[in-house]
Amino acid sequence: MRPETLTSLLAARAAKQQVALVSNLETGDQTLVFRDRADGALKLDDEALDATRDALRDDKSGRLRRDDAPLFVQVFNPPKRMIIVGAVHIAQPLVTLAQTSGYEVVIVDPRGAFATRDRFPGVTLSEDWPDDALNTLGVDNRTAVVTLTHDPKLDDPALHVALRSEAFYIGALGSRKTHAGRVERLTEAGYSEDEIGQIHAPVGLAINAKSPAEIAISIMAQVTQVLHGA
Repeated sequence: MRPETLTSLLAARAAKQQVALVSNLETGDQTLVFRDRADGALKLDDEALDATRDALRDDKSGRLRRDDAPLFVQVFNPPKRMIIVGAVHIAQPLVTLAQTSGYEVVIVDPRGAFATRDRFPGVTLSEDWPDDALNTLGVDNRTAVVTLTHDPKLDDPALHVALRSEAFYIGALGSRKTHAGRVERLTEAGYSEDEIGQIHAPVGLAINAKSPAEIAISIMAQVTQVLHGA
């Protein structure tokens, strides 16, 4: 590996950027592929670039099947992360499902009586106000944001940050009527129809979920669906 390629790769990983290293197994030429650019000695056509970015999305290293050159893709993705706003009952099974699915989980709730170590062992907890917490944590394209409090004073500030971030998924608990009020508030706050349209609400896949565990399953399924572009 060329020193400049290694330097760029290490910098990308330190900055928690998605990046893939593509190598020609015959010539040894390599290039780094990011979401928006490619940088290196190995020149890739559009088909190879698209396949590499598919591998980035799917977290899947491996051979690229091509007739003209034996290529291998190594994916270096930062950890997936789920920020859950609201230390409510649904959050408990959702934490378990998210961690099992490979997510780092952060619970944000300024109500200290809810966000406790007893209820959420082994989870990063933040008692900051949701917008402050999200700004501090940083919301990138490997982050899912789920608001569960049903309280506009807590959910809306989180959405204000998430809607103008790179979050790959934004979901908000509440009925269609609740969401209609949310849309009205966000519109008045200056958010566009396209920005508001990023919100999955009511949150989760429509599986007629009733219990907190079932709702958590529906949310995790929808997050997975969006992550993989299904």
